[in-house]
Formats: sequence, C-alpha cells, structure tokens
Amino acid sequence: MSRIKEINAADLDRLIQTNDHFELVDIRTPAEISRGVIPNSKTLPMHLIPLNLNYFSISSKQIVLYCRTGSRSAQACRFLNQQGIHNVISLRGGMIKWTNGGLPIDPEPVGAIE
Repeated sequence: MSRIKEINAADLDRLIQTNDHFELVDIRTPAEISRGVIPNSKTLPMHLIPLNLNYFSISSKQIVLYCRTGSRSAQACRFLNQQGIHNVISLRGGMIKWTNGGLPIDPEPVGAIE
C-alpha cells in the first residue's frame, strides 16, 4: 500500500506564511468546526468527499486536509489516492497538534465546498 503525503503543524504554519499555492480543507463535523478552524480553511464534511471528487481532481493546487487528530484526514487522503487523486496532504495530528502548538485559529471558515 502506498503511503499518503503528510505534513506536521509547524511545517504547515510555515507553508501558510510563505506559499499561497495550496488550499486548506477542514473535514470535521459542523460541531467540531464551530470550535474554530485553521485560518483560510474551507469546509467539507468527510462523508461528502466521494460526492466532490471533481473538486479535488481539477484543482492545480495541493490540498491539505485536516480533522481533529489526523486519523480521518489520513483515511480521506488514502481514499482520494485510490481514486487517482494525488494532490492531497494530511495534517498529521490534526487540530489537536495545531492548537497544542499555539498556532492561530479563526472562528469561521472562509467558506464551504459545495
């Protein structure tokens, strides 16, 4: 089985500050999202990913997926890789590692993937 691409919170923070050629997608539940998101994130609940494959396949950007612990985002990246979509990266440790690192949180996402 091929390995998925992952990024840690500190590297993602550096990427956010130096590069705009990627997107952040929060795949948590609405209740989890209401507690705050990584700045400039869009939302797409995990169970809707199969209905939005086109969004991932047509994007020329790298897409960083994240959840609470990194487990669901890793699973989603694995699923997308199996569909032939390889521009996705999982945030290792998810929001827990992000917030434990003292990194910024916004109260609202920038939007939802429809």
